[in-house]
Amino acid sequence: MPRLAGWLSLALFVIAVDQATKAWVTAVFRLGEGVAVTSFFNLVFVYNPGAAFSFLAAGGGWQRWFFVVLALLISGWLLAMLRRHAGERLLPLALSLILGGALGNVIDRLRFGAVVDFLDFHAAGWHWPAFNVADSAITLGVALMLWHQFTHKESGHERASASR
Repeated sequence: MPRLAGWLSLALFVIAVDQATKAWVTAVFRLGEGVAVTSFFNLVFVYNPGAAFSFLAAGGGWQRWFFVVLALLISGWLLAMLRRHAGERLLPLALSLILGGALGNVIDRLRFGAVVDFLDFHAAGWHWPAFNVADSAITLGVALMLWHQFTHKESGHERASASR
């Protein structure tokens, strides 16, 4: 159980950093306001009622609860997977990052009805959709999960056969 506590602490750390950065952005900027930090990066304050790339942003409001329920269901699955793999390194790291990011965005949806986004990267007049720390943690976690899948030596079938 001590290893599980460490992974859950990482998820809580992601939530805390995510919420602290969003609190700073909402305190410093007005909605829609931004500032150029470099020639390719801005800080902006926007709400995204949808998912990644503003998917379902124009849904009329139902998507808020859909994404809250979906994220909570996925978080439950992530917790179960964390318990099962707490003694490992790479997979629980990935799961903890995804869990913290998912719950960070759930907090926004419950508080604001949308997710606070503020990181705006751009090049040659093209802007990547704005995102936040939670989104970054989810993306890194998914990348690590994929890395784990590609580098893990045993297949799922071999593990199932070995446990019989």
